[in-house]
Amino acid sequence: MAFIPSAQRNRAADAVCVRANNGVLNIYSGTAPVDADTALSGNTLLAGLTMAATAFGAASAGVATAGTITADSSADATGTASFFRIFETGGTVVVCQGTVGTSGAELNLSSTSIVAGGTVSVTALTYTQAKGT
Repeated sequence: MAFIPSAQRNRAADAVCVRANNGVLNIYSGTAPVDADTALSGNTLLAGLTMAATAFGAASAGVATAGTITADSSADATGTASFFRIFETGGTVVVCQGTVGTSGAELNLSSTSIVAGGTVSVTALTYTQAKGT
């Protein structure tokens, strides 16, 4: 595959991210599936957060940054967050999957240790469109 110039990476990122408008950000524990097409297997849903009506700002250099994400005021389960999936409105069609951490991950939380009934809020979330290989 050829490399994709920045303008096209921005367009591709924007096309993906618009699918997250009014979507759901689910945070899971366990080993992340190999890709977003692979079914979940033995993963625990820790928290579900609501994406904004305009979930991401316009991409720059192939990177789109999420806007405000509504916190989950009552986490579903206790565990260590390891990955996330964003779903379109309705919660069944996967938009993307990524890593979770406290810094340097695609989804950053103040802590990856989530406690059932606790509040889970996002520090930062980005989507990066690959340049190609």
